[in-house]
Amino acid sequence: MRHFYLSHIVTIIGLFLAFEWAGLPGLGIAALLMVMEITLSFDNAVVNASVLKHMSEVWQKRFLTWGILIAVFGMRLLFPIVIVALATGLGTAEVIQLALDDPEEYSRHVLESHVQIASFGGMFLLMVFLHFVIDETKDLHWLGMIERKLALAGKLESIQVVVALIVLLGFSHFISDAEQVGGLLSGIIGIVLYVLVKSITALCGGPESAEGATKTVAYSGFMGFMYLQLLDASFSLDGVIGAFAMSKDIIIIMLGLGIGAMFVRSLTVYLVRKGTLSEYIYLEHGAHYGIGALAIIMLVSMLVHVSEVLTGLVGLAFISLSFWSSLRHRQQQSVR
Repeated sequence: MRHFYLSHIVTIIGLFLAFEWAGLPGLGIAALLMVMEITLSFDNAVVNASVLKHMSEVWQKRFLTWGILIAVFGMRLLFPIVIVALATGLGTAEVIQLALDDPEEYSRHVLESHVQIASFGGMFLLMVFLHFVIDETKDLHWLGMIERKLALAGKLESIQVVVALIVLLGFSHFISDAEQVGGLLSGIIGIVLYVLVKSITALCGGPESAEGATKTVAYSGFMGFMYLQLLDASFSLDGVIGAFAMSKDIIIIMLGLGIGAMFVRSLTVYLVRKGTLSEYIYLEHGAHYGIGALAIIMLVSMLVHVSEVLTGLVGLAFISLSFWSSLRHRQQQSVR
């Protein structure tokens, strides 16, 4: 369990701080938020592992250290504050004061920004899913004929972006007029950001010298690190919004979700070090289908409320099915 020792330390410190801040009720809510974050993000860990396995050990360690600071203080604390500041026109310091002095009003502003948040996160995650399934170079297919047909579509230039924009326009048609522009703009930003990060990462390949190779490894490691932060950010959006149903206290929300995020990151490193993705070959497929389902759920949530329980169960179902398929494949291979 050496891969999880940091997670246990963070858990002890985080729950102690939650108790000191808000007593036993705060401790209980932080623990529930931790469980919710882990449940919602298991497929995130698998997809993270598929990226992290191509990174050097140095960047893997930075993913656990620098990355968790960004995940906890950036996405679980500062991001909602920035969203409220943009939505209300208040200064960041004023929003922080509002969050501490009037958490009910602060949470109301966060929930009012749900359409923009869900549109951005939903489109970024949809691009992750589409990039995986619509890829002509992919030769391992979990769903057989369906995936082979989707892979062939990858021959069409920028087809993933086209499909994503069509989906965004389709959902935007049902958004209220007052929120339509904000929803469309946020979704487009999500698509552009994904394409930009993937393009810069691809640009870092193919060094022409030993010195170039060193620089390329550094750049590709950095871009891979940034891509993982954006992926974590998109995954955390529904968790941050859902957390306000349990608590309006941003400190308790940050601590609970932060502990869960640390466990997810430790699980990611564990999957890489144990070679789990190579051993269970369809696990990555299941995780990406879980991401695709989460993307659609986030877009649907712009129109109607979707339970966080359903979100977690859908991702878990895809992971479980892909794990079972992987076991069957291993058994068939051993018989041969």
